[in-house]
Amino acid sequence: MATQINTGSCCLIGRGKSVYTDEQAEKYAQEVGVPPRPMETKNEIDETGAFIRQPNAFIQKFGNGANELKAEANRYGIYWAKGCNWSNRPVIVRDLLGLENVISDTLCTHSGETNKYGHGFGDSKDHKDPATGAYFLSEFYKRANPDFKGRATTPTFVDIIEKKAVNNDYHRLTNYIEVQFRPFQPKDAPDLYPKAFRKEIDEFNDWLFPHINNGHYRMAFCQSLSAYNEAFEDFFDSMDKLEKRLETNRFLFGDYVTDSDVRFFVTLARWDTSYYKNVGPLKHRIVDYKNIWAYARELCAIPAFKKNTYFKDLALGNPSKEKGIFQDYQSRIVPQIDFEELWKADDSRKHLSKTPDELFLRHPENESAEDYYSDISSTIWNSPNQADRNPKNGTLSVDASINPLEGKL
Repeated sequence: MATQINTGSCCLIGRGKSVYTDEQAEKYAQEVGVPPRPMETKNEIDETGAFIRQPNAFIQKFGNGANELKAEANRYGIYWAKGCNWSNRPVIVRDLLGLENVISDTLCTHSGETNKYGHGFGDSKDHKDPATGAYFLSEFYKRANPDFKGRATTPTFVDIIEKKAVNNDYHRLTNYIEVQFRPFQPKDAPDLYPKAFRKEIDEFNDWLFPHINNGHYRMAFCQSLSAYNEAFEDFFDSMDKLEKRLETNRFLFGDYVTDSDVRFFVTLARWDTSYYKNVGPLKHRIVDYKNIWAYARELCAIPAFKKNTYFKDLALGNPSKEKGIFQDYQSRIVPQIDFEELWKADDSRKHLSKTPDELFLRHPENESAEDYYSDISSTIWNSPNQADRNPKNGTLSVDASINPLEGKL
């Protein structure tokens, strides 16, 4: 199946199933009353030409308080897109924690040929979400807040019963799944977010967002050379720090996979595979980082990571129809790449761990779900003030090359 990567909507446009035309999308949009999708390059650029991502609109916390969302089985669904690193994260975490039968997931696609109305359900019968009958992801936003004017984004946690968006805060969504959905997890579920170390993990994740996870988008959407150069240097300087960190740490915080490793992996999986096409010449490929590359392949060997990362779809792009002397890389080379072999782990990092055959920390035998509970922190990246969301505000109390939990995790 040939696919096209739509960088504006962070989704892959499928070409192998039913045709979904712009005329159809226009008809559906008029029927349900949704407006065209706002564009990042017009609405999320500051005075310097830098891309400053919009804050998440639905950030109501999961918890036990009166105004908090309650974790329930079979009430919520993760709406996500293959090409989107943000939306890949909660699906991987859900599967690692054994919650596939508790939280559903639905893949979004394009809407029409030009994706004018954002995320839709082009691969479903009649282009409708089977669970709710919606044509567009933005319908869930409109139902939750009729005055919402921003972009409907993936991932979105949707209340399937009420057919409305309840949370699209990818900064903290995996943490809610880890903590609030603990009662539904199997007894032997891994501990990805140890209670004793949440402060350090949150701080690192809030650094990882502007410097690594959003690095591609800062380069791809910016409108000035100075903003591009700043994002470029920022990303590769940060990669150098993490390469050093992983020289002596099997995973980002030590011997065990944490929530942070999921966040780093989803960007690594896309960089050499698809992101490079939008950012120009690269300083280094991911495969050029000895420690990071071996680390990424070890994570990819874990089933929850592997099955939710669609390498071939990410890589194919939109092969050219040009029959002249030059054909693009996607047409000539990508179909020949064995991604399974390319991403095969070699066990070279096991020696860094005191428990080489155990990838995950396990919960103590006598720990209850109540013991594991804590209030999930807020993040500056959801501030309504654009100046607060400047990447320069993503700082750490210790250099990123240093694991502050060395020997503790």
